[in-house]
Amino acid sequence: MRRRRFVAAVLAGAGGATALSSTAGSAAARPGSPSGRASGRWQPRAPLPVKRAEVGTAALAGRLFVVGGTVQEGEANPVWASTAVHSYDPRRDRWSVHAPLPKPLTHVGVAASGGRLYAFGGFTDAVHLNPQPDAYVYDPREDRWRRLPDMPTALGSIAVAAVHGRLHLMGGRDSHRVVTPEGSPVSLGFGTVSAHHVFEPDTGSYRQAPPLPGEARDHAGTAVLGGSVHVVGGRVEDVGDNLTRHDVFDTLTRRWLRAAPLPVARSAGAAVVMDGCVVYAGGECRPGSSTETFDDVTLYDPRVDRWRSLTALPGSRHGFGAAHLDGRAYFVGGSPSCGGGASTDTFALSLRH
Repeated sequence: MRRRRFVAAVLAGAGGATALSSTAGSAAARPGSPSGRASGRWQPRAPLPVKRAEVGTAALAGRLFVVGGTVQEGEANPVWASTAVHSYDPRRDRWSVHAPLPKPLTHVGVAASGGRLYAFGGFTDAVHLNPQPDAYVYDPREDRWRRLPDMPTALGSIAVAAVHGRLHLMGGRDSHRVVTPEGSPVSLGFGTVSAHHVFEPDTGSYRQAPPLPGEARDHAGTAVLGGSVHVVGGRVEDVGDNLTRHDVFDTLTRRWLRAAPLPVARSAGAAVVMDGCVVYAGGECRPGSSTETFDDVTLYDPRVDRWRSLTALPGSRHGFGAAHLDGRAYFVGGSPSCGGGASTDTFALSLRH
């Protein structure tokens, strides 16, 4: 029943870890429920030139880059996988168009490193169908994409993080099982992985790293604090399998640690680092619903291993992206309902201390 409702939402839119050390506290010792309400200020900014969702985002050269995903012109039917690349300049509050991806992709994993933008994997069709092994690098000085060696496995909705010049590729969906609900015009790809590979830009090679602990997952939030990669939430396969997990990979010791879980299980939200903390916003779907997204915003403080509430999003959403620039976090695109949909929304978040 949940899958049928989720498919309906898509069509409507078309219209083993160890605990953290005692220094930071452990998830078992400190509950993951929010402790107090911090203050955040949301401001609307210049909207995207076109409605977008299921995007990859990263900060590069003082801009927020938005890569691939769903594109919808006005009230026309959405294009599920696109080559669209836009960037936002917060100083001028203005959007620009850049060289397109070499291939239409949605749910592509994106990160910036060494003055370049990297894109990994993605799907070519809805819903989560035809995962790709593709990898690309974008040079903003030349406004040009270049093909990189393929990933070891074709995956979409992969978590990507840049640390010390290397790209960590974690989890993702291989869609090895395709299900077509009775009476539905669309099919859904299922099957997630725990794989963890590290891409070395200097050699163009991939090496295996310790896999994600616990459940295989995709649609997870990713953030980098110092030399550690935080992987937050996500889903095992469907929105009914959302996770509260919060795992941290220490790139120096090459060990996974367990941190305070999200207050509520969710996937397809947006994660970003602000003031030495991880901010996780939005996501799908609210418990008991296959149409309602989250507007909740929570902040994780690694010093006390706790989450606390921030001011809610101006509108609930999933499938959007975020990046930090000049003291603010910028959130862009996404859909207000689970499944399909897109928007032009751009919001800036600043924290008040």
